[in-house]
Amino acid sequence: MNIKKWMSAAVACSVLALSACGGQNTDNKEAASNGAASEKVYRVATNAEFAPFESMDADNKINGFDIDLLNAMAKAGNFKVEYKHQPWDSIFPALTNGDADILLSAVTITDERKQTMDFSDPYFEISQVILVQKGKSIKSVEDLKQAEKVGVVTGQTGDFAASKILGNDSPKIARFKSLPLVIKELENGGLDAVVSDSAVVGNYIKNNNDKGFTMVAVPDFEVEHYGMAVRKDDTETLNMLNEALKKVRENGEYDQISDQYFAKQ
Repeated sequence: MNIKKWMSAAVACSVLALSACGGQNTDNKEAASNGAASEKVYRVATNAEFAPFESMDADNKINGFDIDLLNAMAKAGNFKVEYKHQPWDSIFPALTNGDADILLSAVTITDERKQTMDFSDPYFEISQVILVQKGKSIKSVEDLKQAEKVGVVTGQTGDFAASKILGNDSPKIARFKSLPLVIKELENGGLDAVVSDSAVVGNYIKNNNDKGFTMVAVPDFEVEHYGMAVRKDDTETLNMLNEALKKVRENGEYDQISDQYFAKQ
């Protein structure tokens, strides 16, 4: 081959290398070096109306304990996530029909839910409590039975707990689509009490101590655990979450995040 033909071939090869043959940019190379897990972005469905676990900030961004925890897990486990805020009653269908890969929304692990989805190892322990309106004397389940109106969020475990005590079709139970709505009704005097998760009620009282509401813990409500939900038999995603959760517990990040949201009593 003479020098002109050699130069032409070299130029042609360079052009091909920059286009179809080897045109990876720096970001793609970094993604490839991080392995297959980092190439997929896991879609996370959440109802960001349940502070301090998930809520919307002033910039319309989702934040909270759950979000910070999963972000730390994603970093430790080398995977990526993106969040979508949507109504509570839509997150479960989103998982089932494939619109979401993970549910992260202070979802209580129950035997009923485990029939249609799989849960990660528990990441938070709570129980149901009663948030009592100012001036109302409710200190037990028996007192709750005498209340005129008890508010719950439809489909949450507070709903299940109140239904177990008062009856699923009891006219005393007022169901709402979100926690902010049921709390607002309590503040307006339309409810005697609200049944919800202990950490959420405690957070509300902490930030609204001027309203004179009280929190009542009763032994009739069982201890519950939150878990991250995935589609049934999605073992790969489930193992990824459990391994990452274990890492952030062991490296101390879990405790650091928890301390930011839940003050020691």
